Amino acid sequence: SAKSVRDILTVYRSIEHYAYREYGIRESNFTMPKTEQYYTDVLTPVERRRLENCLINNMSLTNLAVLLCLFTGLRIGELCGLKWEDIDFLACTLSVKRTVQRITKNGKSQVIIGTPKSRSSVRIVPIPEFLMTLLKEYKSFGDFYIIANSFKPTEPRTMQNRFKSILKASDIRNVNFHLLRHTYASVCIEKGFDPKALSELLGHSDAAITLNRYVHSSMEIKKDYVSRLCLSA
Repeated sequence: SAKSVRDILTVYRSIEHYAYREYGIRESNFTMPKTEQYYTDVLTPVERRRLENCLINNMSLTNLAVLLCLFTGLRIGELCGLKWEDIDFLACTLSVKRTVQRITKNGKSQVIIGTPKSRSSVRIVPIPEFLMTLLKEYKSFGDFYIIANSFKPTEPRTMQNRFKSILKASDIRNVNFHLLRHTYASVCIEKGFDPKALSELLGHSDAAITLNRYVHSSMEIKKDYVSRLCLSA
């Protein structure tokens, strides 16, 4: 990400400055490359409706988990790390405390359960009322992982494969699981969410990330604006 590049550059410059001060090694004129603006793909309204219908009409823990991401914007690793004890059934919120990921170290692949990617990623997210009703129906032991309904979590790769099957059943193009998060953010913006509040819900370290990535008028909105144009009387 752009933030990771900036963090690395900051450390690099500190090392260069130390080398110049202690050993007279000349500092480079390296500058931060410009961040290219990119298009954030999301589910279309039709795709979203198909997905919601498929999930609701074929309810299971896996489908409930996908629905949860669509309406909370959780990352796939955060979803896999979610336990029943993280759901506050009185306050109608969930707490993001851990994440699950598969990493390769010394040539060996292993599943790691750790803390979220940044301090801002540790957060409390409100849950829509209809989702709370569904969660209550499946509620299990507090220290069980929600998707797996056991002490052992489901890994992201497995969840991504299940998601592909759901997409096929919903007659939706093959997309990455992360698109659910993008869709959640875009829908929130369209519904008038405050960017700062949305940034906190998504666990972004800076509201500027949310603004740059998601605050773009949808094609539907643009068409509506253009439809209002007419010849001068």
